[in-house]
Amino acid sequence: MALAFGAKESTGIIVPLLIVGDIFAVIYYNRHTQWKYIVRFLPWMVAGVLIGVFIGKDLDENTFKIGMAIIILGSVLMMYWWDQKKSKNVPTHWGFAGFIGVLAGITTMIGNLAGAFSNIFFLAMRLPKNEFIGTAAWLFFIINIFKVPFHIWSWGTITTETLLIDLKLIPGILVGLFIGVRLVKIIKEDFYRKMILILTAMGAILILFR
Repeated sequence: MALAFGAKESTGIIVPLLIVGDIFAVIYYNRHTQWKYIVRFLPWMVAGVLIGVFIGKDLDENTFKIGMAIIILGSVLMMYWWDQKKSKNVPTHWGFAGFIGVLAGITTMIGNLAGAFSNIFFLAMRLPKNEFIGTAAWLFFIINIFKVPFHIWSWGTITTETLLIDLKLIPGILVGLFIGVRLVKIIKEDFYRKMILILTAMGAILILFR
C-alpha cells in the first residue's frame, strides 16, 4: 500500500479498512475484553496520537523507521528473555504503560504501526489469546475512530477517492477475518505467544523496507 500510494497517503486508505476489521473483531471477541488494560493503555496512546499529528508532517521518514525498528526489536528480545525465565510477574508501574502507549500512539498515527507496541504490552500482561484479541480489538477500534478527523481535516489523507478504493478492498478484509478466526481456534496458547513475538519482530524488520 505504501509503495503504491506513498507512505503518508497510504495511512488514510488503511484506517477505514482497519475500522471495518475492528468492528467484526469487537463483535466476535467482545466477551473476552479486559477493560482494565484498555483503561491503563488508552490515555497514553491518545497522547501519542496527538503528538503524531503534529510531528508527522515534518518528520524524516527514514529516521522514524530506523528508530521504531530498533525499539521494537529491543522490546521483542526483552519479551523473549522474559518468557525464557518463566516469570509470572507482570509490569505494574505506570511508566511501562506510558512509554509503550505513547510510542504506540505516535506510530499508529504516522504509519499504522502500533500493533508491535500493543503486542508487547498485552504479552507483558500475559493475556490469553482470546483476551488478547478482544482487548486489542476494542483498543484499536476506539483509537482508529479517534484518528479519522485528523486524517480528514488535518492531513487530508481520507477523501472520497480513498474511500472508493477501500470499498474495493473490503471483500479481502472479510476473507482475512474469517481465516483469522478459524486459525485462532486451533492455535495453542504457548505457540500463540511465540507467533506474536515472531510476527512483531518481522514487522519491525519490514518497517525498514517500507
